[in-house]
Amino acid sequence: MSMIKFHLGEYSLHPRIARGASIHKGDRTWRLEIPAGPPGSYRLAQLDDTQGLARRAFMHKAPFQLELKARASHNQLPGTWGFGLWNDPFGVSLPGTAGGLRLPTLPNAAWFFHASERNYLTLEDDQPGFGWLAAAFQSPPGRSPTPKPAGRHIQPDGAAGSWLGRQARRAASLLMRRFLTRQDSVRLDVDACAWLTYRIDCQAQLLRFWVENDLVLETPLVPRSRLGLVIWIDNQFMAFRPDGRLQAGTQANPEPAWIEIAGD
Repeated sequence: MSMIKFHLGEYSLHPRIARGASIHKGDRTWRLEIPAGPPGSYRLAQLDDTQGLARRAFMHKAPFQLELKARASHNQLPGTWGFGLWNDPFGVSLPGTAGGLRLPTLPNAAWFFHASERNYLTLEDDQPGFGWLAAAFQSPPGRSPTPKPAGRHIQPDGAAGSWLGRQARRAASLLMRRFLTRQDSVRLDVDACAWLTYRIDCQAQLLRFWVENDLVLETPLVPRSRLGLVIWIDNQFMAFRPDGRLQAGTQANPEPAWIEIAGD
């Protein structure tokens, strides 16, 4: 397959917004913003090219290249934000849409992903669980169920709960590492508030992430399924920590939070 390069100014993206969020499109520039608010309410601004599509109809697969400029309102935003390619594993389509109801599946992704410190999004002790990350997930294609994030805090109680949580985390890590999902990621030491150029180069056997002219991650974990382009900011967190604590929910935004994206 020939190389695909995304120029956002020429690209058709569809908005998703929740709880007072907004998306403003300028000349080759998008601003995605979520309002200030307390925890307990999910706020989302997202652009993607997957709405109404079944996963088998997603537009992209290796080899591909994504290049864009981005900046954020703050280096330590609550929740998550980012951009890249994924297979939308949590099944967000609604019944009655053209794509129908997507069943949960295992993740395949190549993206730049910011997770606040309330998050801990790895089962591997040698992988960063939060921060501004370049990250890859590789899973077998198909319909292997994966749980959806919970909508409220979940935390095992007492020593027994923590022990069970640690054992569950170790078992899940072993299963994913040996049989199912593999991941590779690196924390980025850059100013996310400045306009920077980000690039993902995906070949058949090799995936590279660049910030400006610096190669920040090189990995053989190329996504195996068809993928969609996604750009988002939200106030959600999820953590499965090494001590066994499991938490998920939404964070407060003391002030509005935004990201801006620009193409060529």
